[in-house]
Amino acid sequence: MRYLKVTLFIGFLVSLAVTCLYELGAFFQLDLALSGFLGRGAPTPLGDRALQYPLFIILAFGIAWTTVDIPRMSLKIIVASAALLEVFAATWILHIVGIFFSSFASVASVALAFLGAIAYARSEGGMRKKIVSTIFGDRISKSTFEELVNSDLPLTFEGERTEATIVVCEIFNHHELTESLPVNDYVALHNAFLKNAADFLVERGGYLDECDGESLRAVFGAPIPHPGHASMACEAVLALCRRLDEVNDECATVWGKKFDYRIGVNSGDVVVAAYGSGRVGNFSVAGEPVEFTRRLCAANTVYRSRILIGCETFGASEADVEVRPMELIQRFAEASSREEVYELLALKHGLTEEETKRRDLFWKGIVYYREGLWDEALAIFESIRHPDGLDGPVEFYIRRIEQLRAGLPQLDWAGR
Repeated sequence: MRYLKVTLFIGFLVSLAVTCLYELGAFFQLDLALSGFLGRGAPTPLGDRALQYPLFIILAFGIAWTTVDIPRMSLKIIVASAALLEVFAATWILHIVGIFFSSFASVASVALAFLGAIAYARSEGGMRKKIVSTIFGDRISKSTFEELVNSDLPLTFEGERTEATIVVCEIFNHHELTESLPVNDYVALHNAFLKNAADFLVERGGYLDECDGESLRAVFGAPIPHPGHASMACEAVLALCRRLDEVNDECATVWGKKFDYRIGVNSGDVVVAAYGSGRVGNFSVAGEPVEFTRRLCAANTVYRSRILIGCETFGASEADVEVRPMELIQRFAEASSREEVYELLALKHGLTEEETKRRDLFWKGIVYYREGLWDEALAIFESIRHPDGLDGPVEFYIRRIEQLRAGLPQLDWAGR
């Protein structure tokens, strides 16, 4: 929208200027010289308005648009040069068929529109699209890209604090896949995971912060602040699981193997900036909440859960999601306070009646577990145990109670 408004403004001014020059006869002497060069009779003072006006007006808006919109200077010059060549070619072709056409009004329109657009393109507003494209590239969705370009928010990347939600999604059976698959198949399977997960989260409004051979990290709430970033992230990862399960079925059909993926989601105060050196770098987030998200993702392998979220994420999205508690953990080694982490189950009211009953019983079992009432907790967990052991967290707590009875210590989250 920003560039459309500028295009309309430049196109209108150029059209008005060329119209004035044309009506005042500024091109008439040039027309006489051109007519003599082509061996034709003297043209009329104002030539053929019906041909001139549509052409130079279209060129004014067209060249303004392409020059403003195209980020590379070389392409801007190529487009403008091509327009000039077409005008000159039209003059010669029409002369061959017996029609005199003066190219000077159109040439003036192209030149003025190009210069005006170049002047804007070198301004802060005009360089915005190039900056956004350079910094973010394909790491954001098309809608987010347009929003950044058209926004009045300053593009400052020196660093600022903001509230955001971090999503980490990682494959945890890569060693098994490395040993059991040929290299080409191993890479293809991982890329199936990475491409689908990255594209999905980006289209849901996330910024693809990192993507390596086994994991990716996306950010919701940056670079564009959003008050509902936690709920956006939770909704996105729940939908992502459905998509990745479909991809996993396809992988099993093609390669006979599936990737074991887990997801961590955490919100907090992070520092966003352009990090890196002249050789490599990009816009990214940093801070303890980012590292804790990675730990949450890895902790899924302990609880045998699929998605774990931090207490800040749950607090910000409580009205929109269904969860069940995992543990009260000591997040910081030096801190005495403990905070809860949760397993994300579904969007609000997304559980069936039976699933809601099992979730509530699980919660009751957790209360007994924390109070040290092992028999009561074990009885509840046994009552909601899946026949095939498919409910990982239930299996974890049944096993954990047995370990605690045997004198094993609590899990050390501070060192995870």
